[in-house]
Amino acid sequence: MHSGHIPVLLQETLRLLSPVPGEVFLDGTAGAGGHAEEIATRIGPDGILVCADADPGMLAIAASRLQGFECARTAHADFSDFGKLQGVAGGRMFDGMLLDLGLSSIQLEDPSRGFSFREDGPLDMRRDPGAPVPTARDILRKASEKEMADIFYRFGEERFSRRIARAIVSRREREPLEGTLQLAELVKRAIPRKAWPRDIHPATRVFQALRIAVNHELSSLSAFLDGFAGHLAPGGRVAVISFHSLEDRMVKVAFRGRSAGENAVLEVLTRKPVVPGAEEIHANPRARSAKLRAARIGGPKEDPCRESW
Repeated sequence: MHSGHIPVLLQETLRLLSPVPGEVFLDGTAGAGGHAEEIATRIGPDGILVCADADPGMLAIAASRLQGFECARTAHADFSDFGKLQGVAGGRMFDGMLLDLGLSSIQLEDPSRGFSFREDGPLDMRRDPGAPVPTARDILRKASEKEMADIFYRFGEERFSRRIARAIVSRREREPLEGTLQLAELVKRAIPRKAWPRDIHPATRVFQALRIAVNHELSSLSAFLDGFAGHLAPGGRVAVISFHSLEDRMVKVAFRGRSAGENAVLEVLTRKPVVPGAEEIHANPRARSAKLRAARIGGPKEDPCRESW
Protein backbone atom coordinates (compact mmCIF):
# COMPACT_ATOMS: atom_id res chain seq x y z
CA MET A 1 0.00 0.00 0.00
CA HIS A 2 1.33 3.44 -0.87
CA SER A 3 2.83 5.19 2.14
CA GLY A 4 0.28 7.40 3.81
CA HIS A 5 -2.65 6.07 1.79
CA ILE A 6 -5.42 4.16 3.56
CA PRO A 7 -8.59 3.43 1.55
CA VAL A 8 -11.66 4.51 3.51
CA LEU A 9 -14.48 2.07 4.40
CA LEU A 10 -12.78 -0.58 2.27
CA GLN A 11 -14.50 -3.74 3.53
CA GLU A 12 -17.92 -2.07 3.69
CA THR A 13 -17.53 -0.83 0.10
CA LEU A 14 -16.50 -4.26 -1.17
CA ARG A 15 -19.44 -5.88 0.61
CA LEU A 16 -21.94 -3.50 -1.00
CA LEU A 17 -20.39 -3.60 -4.49
CA SER A 18 -19.75 -7.37 -4.27
CA PRO A 19 -17.46 -7.62 -7.33
CA VAL A 20 -17.17 -11.11 -8.85
CA PRO A 21 -14.95 -12.57 -11.60
CA GLY A 22 -15.55 -11.25 -15.10
CA GLU A 23 -17.47 -8.09 -14.15
CA VAL A 24 -16.90 -4.60 -15.53
CA PHE A 25 -16.18 -1.91 -12.92
CA LEU A 26 -15.51 1.81 -12.79
CA ASP A 27 -13.46 3.42 -10.05
CA GLY A 28 -14.18 7.02 -10.94
CA THR A 29 -11.76 8.44 -8.34
CA ALA A 30 -8.88 5.99 -8.47
CA GLY A 31 -6.58 8.03 -6.24
CA ALA A 32 -3.69 5.85 -5.07
CA GLY A 33 -5.56 2.73 -6.14
CA GLY A 34 -6.46 1.26 -2.75
CA HIS A 35 -10.07 0.40 -3.55
CA ALA A 36 -9.19 -0.38 -7.19
CA GLU A 37 -6.60 -3.00 -6.25
CA GLU A 38 -9.13 -4.92 -4.16
CA ILE A 39 -11.76 -4.74 -6.92
CA ALA A 40 -9.22 -5.89 -9.51
CA THR A 41 -8.31 -8.85 -7.31
CA ARG A 42 -11.96 -9.91 -7.27
CA ILE A 43 -12.98 -9.42 -10.92
CA GLY A 44 -9.84 -11.17 -12.17
CA PRO A 45 -8.21 -11.22 -15.59
CA ASP A 46 -11.52 -11.71 -17.41
CA GLY A 47 -13.07 -8.55 -15.94
CA ILE A 48 -12.50 -4.91 -16.85
CA LEU A 49 -11.63 -2.22 -14.31
CA VAL A 50 -11.62 1.37 -15.58
CA CYS A 51 -9.64 3.56 -13.18
CA ALA A 52 -10.30 7.24 -13.74
CA ASP A 53 -8.95 10.32 -12.03
CA ALA A 54 -8.82 14.01 -12.88
CA ASP A 55 -5.39 14.23 -11.21
CA PRO A 56 -2.72 12.81 -13.56
CA GLY A 57 -0.25 12.39 -10.70
CA MET A 58 -2.66 10.23 -8.71
CA LEU A 59 -3.57 8.27 -11.84
CA ALA A 60 0.12 7.45 -12.36
CA ILE A 61 0.32 6.11 -8.79
CA ALA A 62 -2.79 3.98 -9.36
CA ALA A 63 -1.47 2.70 -12.69
CA SER A 64 1.82 1.66 -11.08
CA ARG A 65 -0.01 -0.15 -8.32
CA LEU A 66 -2.27 -1.97 -10.78
CA GLN A 67 0.32 -2.85 -13.42
CA GLY A 68 0.15 -6.55 -12.52
CA PHE A 69 -3.61 -6.74 -13.19
CA GLU A 70 -4.67 -7.57 -16.74
CA CYS A 71 -8.15 -6.15 -16.13
CA ALA A 72 -7.02 -2.62 -15.21
CA ARG A 73 -7.28 0.30 -17.66
CA THR A 74 -6.68 3.95 -16.81
CA ALA A 75 -8.39 7.12 -17.99
CA HIS A 76 -7.41 10.72 -17.27
CA ALA A 77 -10.98 11.93 -17.00
CA ASP A 78 -13.65 13.37 -14.73
CA PHE A 79 -15.88 10.68 -13.25
CA SER A 80 -18.94 12.19 -14.95
CA ASP A 81 -17.49 11.78 -18.49
CA PHE A 82 -19.43 8.57 -19.15
CA GLY A 83 -18.83 8.64 -22.91
CA LYS A 84 -15.05 8.50 -22.47
CA LEU A 85 -15.18 6.02 -19.56
CA GLN A 86 -17.50 3.59 -21.33
CA GLY A 87 -15.25 3.83 -24.37
CA VAL A 88 -12.27 2.74 -22.25
CA ALA A 89 -14.43 -0.21 -21.12
CA GLY A 90 -14.85 -1.23 -24.76
CA GLY A 91 -18.43 0.02 -24.87
CA ARG A 92 -19.50 -2.37 -22.12
CA MET A 93 -22.05 -1.43 -19.46
CA PHE A 94 -20.70 -1.33 -15.91
CA ASP A 95 -21.58 -3.89 -13.26
CA GLY A 96 -20.29 -1.61 -10.55
CA MET A 97 -19.23 2.00 -9.99
CA LEU A 98 -17.37 3.59 -7.09
CA LEU A 99 -16.73 7.21 -6.20
CA ASP A 100 -14.56 8.18 -3.23
CA LEU A 101 -14.96 11.94 -3.17
CA GLY A 102 -12.30 12.68 -0.56
CA LEU A 103 -8.86 14.07 -1.24
CA SER A 104 -6.05 11.56 -0.95
CA SER A 105 -3.60 12.01 1.90
CA ILE A 106 -0.93 12.12 -0.82
CA GLN A 107 -2.53 15.22 -2.34
CA LEU A 108 -3.00 16.85 1.06
CA GLU A 109 0.58 16.22 2.12
CA ASP A 110 2.11 17.78 -1.02
CA PRO A 111 2.48 21.51 -0.20
CA SER A 112 2.90 22.41 -3.87
CA ARG A 113 -0.76 21.49 -4.54
CA GLY A 114 -2.12 24.10 -2.13
CA PHE A 115 -4.79 21.89 -0.56
CA SER A 116 -3.46 22.05 2.99
CA PHE A 117 -2.85 24.76 5.56
CA ARG A 118 -0.30 22.64 7.48
CA GLU A 119 2.67 23.68 5.29
CA ASP A 120 3.05 26.72 3.09
CA GLY A 121 2.33 26.34 -0.59
CA PRO A 122 0.82 28.19 -3.54
CA LEU A 123 -2.93 28.84 -3.52
CA ASP A 124 -3.63 26.46 -6.39
CA MET A 125 -6.04 23.63 -5.36
CA ARG A 126 -6.65 22.27 -8.87
CA ARG A 127 -7.04 18.48 -8.94
CA ASP A 128 -5.60 18.59 -12.45
CA PRO A 129 -2.63 20.99 -12.24
CA GLY A 130 -2.77 21.46 -16.01
CA ALA A 131 -6.46 22.35 -16.18
CA PRO A 132 -7.13 25.82 -17.66
CA VAL A 133 -9.39 26.90 -14.78
CA PRO A 134 -9.03 29.67 -12.20
CA THR A 135 -6.95 28.66 -9.18
CA ALA A 136 -7.81 29.48 -5.57
CA ARG A 137 -5.39 32.42 -5.87
CA ASP A 138 -7.31 33.72 -8.88
CA ILE A 139 -10.61 33.53 -6.99
CA LEU A 140 -9.18 35.30 -3.93
CA ARG A 141 -7.77 38.07 -6.13
CA LYS A 142 -10.71 38.66 -8.47
CA ALA A 143 -13.96 37.59 -6.80
CA SER A 144 -16.11 40.23 -5.13
CA GLU A 145 -16.67 40.17 -1.39
CA LYS A 146 -20.17 38.78 -1.93
CA GLU A 147 -18.97 36.10 -4.37
CA MET A 148 -16.36 34.91 -1.88
CA ALA A 149 -18.81 34.93 1.02
CA ASP A 150 -21.24 32.88 -1.07
CA ILE A 151 -18.50 30.33 -1.88
CA PHE A 152 -17.49 29.95 1.77
CA TYR A 153 -21.08 29.66 2.96
CA ARG A 154 -22.46 27.42 0.24
CA PHE A 155 -19.53 25.04 -0.22
CA GLY A 156 -18.02 25.19 3.26
CA GLU A 157 -21.07 25.95 5.39
CA GLU A 158 -18.88 28.55 7.07
CA ARG A 159 -21.07 30.77 9.25
CA PHE A 160 -18.45 33.54 9.40
CA SER A 161 -18.25 33.67 5.60
CA ARG A 162 -18.97 37.40 5.37
CA ARG A 163 -16.38 38.36 7.97
CA ILE A 164 -13.76 36.22 6.24
CA ALA A 165 -14.58 37.62 2.79
CA ARG A 166 -14.39 41.17 4.18
CA ALA A 167 -10.99 40.42 5.73
CA ILE A 168 -9.68 39.05 2.41
CA VAL A 169 -10.83 42.15 0.50
CA SER A 170 -9.26 44.40 3.13
CA ARG A 171 -5.99 42.46 2.90
CA ARG A 172 -5.80 42.42 -0.90
CA GLU A 173 -6.25 46.19 -1.03
CA ARG A 174 -2.84 46.34 0.68
CA GLU A 175 -1.18 43.23 -0.77
CA PRO A 176 -2.40 40.00 -2.35
CA LEU A 177 -2.58 36.68 -0.58
CA GLU A 178 0.18 34.46 -1.96
CA GLY A 179 0.35 31.29 0.14
CA THR A 180 -1.75 28.78 2.03
CA LEU A 181 -0.37 29.73 5.45
CA GLN A 182 -1.20 33.42 4.84
CA LEU A 183 -4.80 32.48 4.05
CA ALA A 184 -5.08 30.12 7.02
CA GLU A 185 -3.79 32.79 9.40
CA LEU A 186 -6.16 35.42 7.98
CA VAL A 187 -9.15 33.09 8.45
CA LYS A 188 -8.10 32.32 12.03
CA ARG A 189 -7.99 36.02 12.82
CA ALA A 190 -11.36 36.68 11.16
CA ILE A 191 -13.22 34.09 13.24
CA PRO A 192 -13.78 34.96 16.91
CA ARG A 193 -11.53 32.80 19.11
CA LYS A 194 -14.45 31.45 21.13
CA ALA A 195 -16.12 30.28 17.88
CA TRP A 196 -13.19 28.19 16.66
CA PRO A 197 -14.29 24.59 16.03
CA ARG A 198 -12.97 22.08 18.55
CA ASP A 199 -11.91 19.25 16.28
CA ILE A 200 -10.75 20.96 13.06
CA HIS A 201 -8.51 23.87 12.11
CA PRO A 202 -10.50 27.16 11.86
CA ALA A 203 -9.58 27.46 8.15
CA THR A 204 -10.76 23.94 7.21
CA ARG A 205 -14.14 25.00 5.83
CA VAL A 206 -12.72 27.86 3.77
CA PHE A 207 -10.07 25.61 2.20
CA GLN A 208 -12.73 22.99 1.48
CA ALA A 209 -15.02 25.57 -0.11
CA LEU A 210 -12.28 26.95 -2.34
CA ARG A 211 -11.28 23.44 -3.48
CA ILE A 212 -14.88 22.62 -4.37
CA ALA A 213 -15.25 25.91 -6.26
CA VAL A 214 -11.95 25.55 -8.15
CA ASN A 215 -12.73 22.00 -9.29
CA HIS A 216 -16.49 22.41 -9.87
CA GLU A 217 -16.92 19.35 -7.66
CA LEU A 218 -20.64 19.64 -7.00
CA SER A 219 -21.51 20.10 -10.68
CA SER A 220 -19.43 17.01 -11.54
CA LEU A 221 -21.23 15.01 -8.85
CA SER A 222 -24.59 16.28 -10.09
CA ALA A 223 -23.75 15.20 -13.65
CA PHE A 224 -22.66 11.76 -12.39
CA LEU A 225 -25.86 11.30 -10.36
CA ASP A 226 -27.97 12.36 -13.35
CA GLY A 227 -26.31 9.88 -15.68
CA PHE A 228 -24.95 6.83 -13.85
CA ALA A 229 -28.09 4.68 -14.04
CA GLY A 230 -27.99 4.71 -17.85
CA HIS A 231 -24.51 3.15 -17.80
CA LEU A 232 -25.11 0.37 -15.29
CA ALA A 233 -25.99 -3.14 -16.42
CA PRO A 234 -29.07 -4.88 -14.93
CA GLY A 235 -28.23 -5.62 -11.30
CA GLY A 236 -25.33 -3.12 -11.41
CA ARG A 237 -24.26 -1.50 -8.15
CA VAL A 238 -23.09 2.01 -7.37
CA ALA A 239 -21.36 3.22 -4.21
CA VAL A 240 -20.41 6.78 -3.26
CA ILE A 241 -18.20 7.78 -0.32
CA SER A 242 -18.63 11.46 0.55
CA PHE A 243 -16.96 13.68 3.14
CA HIS A 244 -19.22 16.72 3.02
CA SER A 245 -22.85 17.11 4.01
CA LEU A 246 -23.75 18.75 0.68
CA GLU A 247 -22.35 15.80 -1.27
CA ASP A 248 -24.02 13.25 0.99
CA ARG A 249 -27.36 15.04 0.65
CA MET A 250 -27.07 15.05 -3.15
CA VAL A 251 -26.38 11.31 -3.20
CA LYS A 252 -29.22 10.54 -0.78
CA VAL A 253 -31.73 12.57 -2.78
CA ALA A 254 -30.64 11.07 -6.11
CA PHE A 255 -30.81 7.49 -4.85
CA ARG A 256 -34.18 7.99 -3.16
CA GLY A 257 -35.63 9.75 -6.18
CA ARG A 258 -34.70 6.86 -8.48
CA SER A 259 -36.02 4.22 -6.04
CA ALA A 260 -39.56 5.56 -5.53
CA GLY A 261 -42.75 5.20 -7.53
CA GLU A 262 -43.81 3.08 -10.49
CA ASN A 263 -40.82 4.12 -12.62
CA ALA A 264 -38.21 3.25 -9.98
CA VAL A 265 -34.96 1.90 -11.39
CA LEU A 266 -32.90 1.64 -8.20
CA GLU A 267 -32.96 -0.38 -5.02
CA VAL A 268 -31.29 1.51 -2.17
CA LEU A 269 -28.88 -0.76 -0.30
CA THR A 270 -28.11 1.62 2.59
CA ARG A 271 -31.06 3.01 4.51
CA LYS A 272 -28.63 5.12 6.49
CA PRO A 273 -25.11 6.04 5.41
CA VAL A 274 -22.42 3.60 6.44
CA VAL A 275 -19.81 5.37 8.59
CA PRO A 276 -16.38 4.29 9.85
CA GLY A 277 -16.08 2.56 13.19
CA ALA A 278 -13.95 3.81 16.07
CA GLU A 279 -11.07 1.51 15.09
CA GLU A 280 -10.88 2.88 11.55
CA ILE A 281 -11.11 6.48 12.73
CA HIS A 282 -8.29 5.84 15.20
CA ALA A 283 -6.12 4.34 12.43
CA ASN A 284 -7.10 7.01 9.87
CA PRO A 285 -8.48 10.21 11.45
CA ARG A 286 -9.30 11.63 7.97
CA ALA A 287 -12.00 8.94 7.69
CA ARG A 288 -14.07 10.47 10.49
CA SER A 289 -16.44 12.41 8.22
CA ALA A 290 -16.84 9.68 5.57
CA LYS A 291 -20.34 8.48 4.62
CA LEU A 292 -20.99 5.61 2.23
CA ARG A 293 -24.25 5.12 0.33
CA ALA A 294 -24.99 2.41 -2.21
CA ALA A 295 -27.76 1.36 -4.58
CA ARG A 296 -28.48 -1.31 -7.20
CA ILE A 297 -30.25 -1.23 -10.53
CA GLY A 298 -33.43 -3.25 -10.64
CA GLY A 299 -35.73 -2.74 -7.66
CA PRO A 300 -39.00 -0.79 -7.39
CA LYS A 301 -38.43 -0.30 -3.68
CA GLU A 302 -36.22 -1.33 -0.81
CA ASP A 303 -36.44 -4.85 0.58
CA PRO A 304 -37.95 -4.40 4.06
CA CYS A 305 -35.97 -7.41 5.27
CA ARG A 306 -32.63 -5.96 4.13
CA GLU A 307 -30.08 -5.49 6.85
CA SER A 308 -30.02 -1.92 8.12
CA TRP A 309 -26.42 -0.76 8.25
